Amino acid sequence: MNTTTPQSEHDVAADLIAVLVAVTDGDPRVLTIQDERALPSGPFQIAHRSLQSGLRAWVERQTRLPLGYVEQLYTFADSDRAGVTAQHVISISYLGLTREQPAAGEYVASWRGWYDYFPWEDHRVGVPPQIDELKRGLAAWATNTEDRAERRNRRQRAAMLFGFDDHEWNEELILQRYELLYEAGLIAEAKRGASSALAKASAPVATGRSMILDHRRILATGIARLRAKIKYHPVVFELMPDTFTLLQLQRCVEALAGRPVHKPNFRRLIEQQELVEETGELSQETGGRPAKLFRFRGAVFAARAIAGTKLPVSGA
Repeated sequence: MNTTTPQSEHDVAADLIAVLVAVTDGDPRVLTIQDERALPSGPFQIAHRSLQSGLRAWVERQTRLPLGYVEQLYTFADSDRAGVTAQHVISISYLGLTREQPAAGEYVASWRGWYDYFPWEDHRVGVPPQIDELKRGLAAWATNTEDRAERRNRRQRAAMLFGFDDHEWNEELILQRYELLYEAGLIAEAKRGASSALAKASAPVATGRSMILDHRRILATGIARLRAKIKYHPVVFELMPDTFTLLQLQRCVEALAGRPVHKPNFRRLIEQQELVEETGELSQETGGRPAKLFRFRGAVFAARAIAGTKLPVSGA
């Protein structure tokens, strides 16, 4: 009798994945590899001193970019979301904030706007046109069941997450929206595997660029974390140059949130919390009247790190 245990039952690997974010000229960007379809990543190896040191080693090897601010994001262990493999891969993801600079390394690394992957998430100038197409696709999916209670549940979930039927848009629910589109079979990642039930669902709509394996899901998790964190912790300054105008700071916050910021309230809160100070210099790059240049007050950051900072994101 053959007592050999199949490899797939015990073979587990840990993959370290980096969501590296920068904001350049008001555009939120993410560092990608493999034809802009993957996030920098690599397996955890015995030689790595820790998970984070392993991540830093892989990122520097693949992109030649040193990592600055990094925090652990989430661990993904879903066996049905990583494709067909002999191993059960556990994905340990990290969020890093930096400033865009050219990347090199063993892969062709490049920066890509994150709204290319999530076009329905950019509400800075109003409701994006993709929302109407998603509404039609989700409506068709909601009715594609004989269970009346399930049809109602699907419609309610879609309305709550995507702001249909007078529901308010919540920018922090990006991961939940992505997961619903996956469940509904409306994104390319859900179509992988011709034998799956999802492959028989309706064709994907205009839901942005796809990524390998579960990388777009991990990117959605990083964006959600950052959108929530900028409201209570001044991490936005990790993304700013040494000196900046208040308008540049506002545009950075709007880029991350995907929503407009109420300008008077924003400036009032920034001044009240004393997070910045004037440099005494003016910016000549505004295209109009020179604007005051500010810099981040590091001493205030230490005092505010626990209390945080509130940034007024408008519901308009």
